Amino acid sequence: MRTRTGATHEARKALFRKGVQEGRLTVAEIESAIPEGGLTAAERWLLYYSLQAAGVEIVGEEELEGESAEASPPEI
Repeated sequence: MRTRTGATHEARKALFRKGVQEGRLTVAEIESAIPEGGLTAAERWLLYYSLQAAGVEIVGEEELEGESAEASPPEI
């Protein structure tokens, strides 16, 4: 049986693995990976801070949409 701490610990480890491998995570990916009520506000802040300190870029969905629009060839 997993405790609240165990579940959030595994989720955080998975986030760090993915973030370090890919170089970035979206806010939505981070928020959906952490079980609801799994972190206090201070723990959530520390998670974001630690991800950034590990070199993981944290981007919002709107930033990704802007990148995909830039990467698309112009319509003729």
